Amino acid sequence: MELLDSIRRRRLTQKGLSSGKKRRTQTDGPVAIRLDRSTVIRYSVYVVFALFVSVMAFNFANGRVDGARPVSAAAGSLLAVVMAILLFEVWHPKTARRNGHVFLIFSCLAVQLGFIWLVTVTVETNPVLPESLKLLLVPYALAPMILAVLLRSNLGLYAVAGATLLGAFLIDKESLLPYLVMSAACGLSAVIVTQEVRKRGRLLRGGFYAGGAAVLLACSFNIISLGPLNGGGVLEWQLFGIEVASAFGIGLVTGMIVSGLLPILESTFTLTTDISWLELSDLNHKLLRRMQLEAPGTFHHSMVVASLAEAAAEEIGANPMMCRVCSYFHDIGKLQKPAYFIENQGENNPHDSLTPTMSALVIIAHVKDGVDMAIKSKLNPRIIDVIREHHGNSLVYYFYRKAQEQRRVEEGMVEEGLENPEDVPEVDAKNFRYPGPTPQTLESGIISLADAVESASRTLRKPTPRKIRSLVDDIVFNRIKDGQLDNCGLTVSDLKKTRDSFANTLRSMMHSRIDYPKREKQTGDSQSDSGSTGGLVKNVVPVEELEKQRRKAAGDP
Repeated sequence: MELLDSIRRRRLTQKGLSSGKKRRTQTDGPVAIRLDRSTVIRYSVYVVFALFVSVMAFNFANGRVDGARPVSAAAGSLLAVVMAILLFEVWHPKTARRNGHVFLIFSCLAVQLGFIWLVTVTVETNPVLPESLKLLLVPYALAPMILAVLLRSNLGLYAVAGATLLGAFLIDKESLLPYLVMSAACGLSAVIVTQEVRKRGRLLRGGFYAGGAAVLLACSFNIISLGPLNGGGVLEWQLFGIEVASAFGIGLVTGMIVSGLLPILESTFTLTTDISWLELSDLNHKLLRRMQLEAPGTFHHSMVVASLAEAAAEEIGANPMMCRVCSYFHDIGKLQKPAYFIENQGENNPHDSLTPTMSALVIIAHVKDGVDMAIKSKLNPRIIDVIREHHGNSLVYYFYRKAQEQRRVEEGMVEEGLENPEDVPEVDAKNFRYPGPTPQTLESGIISLADAVESASRTLRKPTPRKIRSLVDDIVFNRIKDGQLDNCGLTVSDLKKTRDSFANTLRSMMHSRIDYPKREKQTGDSQSDSGSTGGLVKNVVPVEELEKQRRKAAGDP
């Protein structure tokens, strides 16, 4: 298909009907979509993970002196994996349909279980290392922290439960209860601390709390002996320091490792954390700098849309940082022809010399131009989706109405015999609609509404709270009637909160100022003015006069 498309484009170029360039697009191919949604691949990941866990459980139990049976351990771990997979499918059905996310979740669990097995085997086979390190060197917060930051907190909690349950097959009976408590507590503390991460230092704080919880629980289970505190010897103090440093240090190292792995995992699995959104919110980006200089009206419009969308996202539980950043870039396509958009126009309106159909094409083209510029600048795919979706397939109503009015005028001229019926152009609503698609996410739906509300609010004369609320309600209800919000997931309750948020934010932005009355000049005021400011003005001597006086005093001509 690509070859045929290039040949067709070349022929059009030779005829002068094409520039030979192809507009950039950001769409996943059908193969990539099928791979990401394939049931076969998903269950293959499940099977590989189950075999990995059962093999580790078999090897751990094989040859142990405490009477453990390798086959029973492998069968029990396999049953536990099946339970974990079933719970995952039931609790997280949307995530389970994305093979990339499934692979990330079970890979993190496999890595953490591999660390548990490696630490246990290393300590048991090395007589120099103390037995307490079997539980102190385990990175309990690794998988929970990664999944909580990259995906959601509830998936971090799932990682806590999965790693705790499956790791029990890799721990001996004497250490089983301390392991279960330490794994659950350290994982929970890491997930709670990293619920809203906007700075990388928060990850180190999560590792700090996980390490602190490990030290406290190890002391309570007497894994870390507190005997040296009562006057122990040098060797006891050394062992105490090694154990505390191991438990506390492994938590900090886990936080550092997660902080370093996040950029790699984000690019690999096309995920974006709040840390990355915060970095993308820098207004010194080259496109935003261009917008400030070339399209200042569009830049101000984008800033207001960002404030509206961020406040509404916080109310309904969407991602406020994503809404802010995507709002900054949603109209970058207007940089191609900024003078054709009313917020950037001065006294002249270029649309006065264009037909309504051509004007609509110019307005609609800013979506495709924005996608093209975003792909060229390698912006985040979520930003590109919002640029494509923020107008949906809505109608450019102003120029559509103008085209209908012109058609009625020309039909009247036909009736008067002043024009031929063949010269009357057809007005097709399809030519005045954006290409779509409609918003597909909560954030995209919020930005779409915020964009329309901000643009319409500029038309209000003497805005009052009632006018603002009526305007917001009309726009939201019209978008619902037009089917623009059918696929974004906004519920009726979400739309109610969004309308309230928009109205409150606009009311605070468009509040009226006090109309200060002009001071009436009275006799006393004029005298006092002349005595204060007027007297100063009269006493001011020009520089030329001062120069003449100086020359006379010096005797110069």
